[in-house]
Amino acid sequence: MEEGTTIMQQVQINEEVLEKHVYSVWALPPEHVRVRIKKLMEGLRSEFGGPHFEPHVTVIGAIRLTEAQARDLFKIACQKRKPYSAEVEKIDAGTFYYQCVYLLLKPTTEVVEASDLCCSQFGYNRSGSYMPHLSLIYGDLTDEEKKKAQEKAYILDEGISSLSFPISHLALCKTDTEDKSCKSWVTVEECSLQP
Repeated sequence: MEEGTTIMQQVQINEEVLEKHVYSVWALPPEHVRVRIKKLMEGLRSEFGGPHFEPHVTVIGAIRLTEAQARDLFKIACQKRKPYSAEVEKIDAGTFYYQCVYLLLKPTTEVVEASDLCCSQFGYNRSGSYMPHLSLIYGDLTDEEKKKAQEKAYILDEGISSLSFPISHLALCKTDTEDKSCKSWVTVEECSLQP
């Protein structure tokens, strides 16, 4: 026991270290692409609402771990992954809050392998096939509103559906999916992928 701490304080410290949170691994677009996407996201939020969040491609999402476990697995996964390219296929809409309106990415071998590698490293069992995407807005919009948001996205950025960009950074993020405001979401660690 550390000097000056009571048994109850030490138990509380140990519980905090062992406490599990929800983590996700994100692929981060380069800065110039983030700026472009943020502008598009802001334009859509101004009309359709939704929380603010950083542009990202979810590599794996919502896995419950301690922070130490998440950091260790993240570091190993980063060492095993090389930079890769991502290419937008189209603007699409999903059926739930966190996949409301998004840029659907082409599921190329290297994009899917990046997710598969992280899933394997983290022991994450995906419920279906990987759908690489970069969300533009989160929300519970009607189908009609989603269609309008997709159309508005094309108006705000006509060339967005032909966007391609390199992925050379990954981020480990604490992402409590119960927090639909995304205000509690934080980046825990980032890494640069080495060629």
